[in-house]
Amino acid sequence: MALEIVRPGEADRPRWRRLFDGYAAFYKVPMDDAIAGRTWAWIQDPAHPVEGVIAKRDGSVVGLAHFRPMPSPLRGIEIGFLDDLFVDPATRGGRIGEALIGHVVAEARRRGWPRIRWLTADDNYRARTLYDRVAKKTMWNTYEIVV
Repeated sequence: MALEIVRPGEADRPRWRRLFDGYAAFYKVPMDDAIAGRTWAWIQDPAHPVEGVIAKRDGSVVGLAHFRPMPSPLRGIEIGFLDDLFVDPATRGGRIGEALIGHVVAEARRRGWPRIRWLTADDNYRARTLYDRVAKKTMWNTYEIVV
């Protein structure tokens, strides 16, 4: 059961979409073809800052991650930001999320990003178990203004 982390190609789009829809449903964010299509276009465009990778186990798409550079003005550097991470619920427990994060870490090292940050819901206990194992929780609280 080999696991590979790759950039998604057109043949992966339907399975990527099912996972992306699952991710949106988990966070109760409305999803439609326009939003998913725009995100897909971003991760296919080498000039766009958002990038995407998928995890494939035996040829089947079982996870996704979207990430990007993020300026850190106080440090005068770019760091990495992991926007989205989702693993097919039927395949959880197989370290797929950890492998996706590991891929982003390798990309950060290659690009000279000294940090990777991400957010998760306070009640996302299963994911937080993984995050507590691979990263350090910061002291920051997140605020948002909807305009």
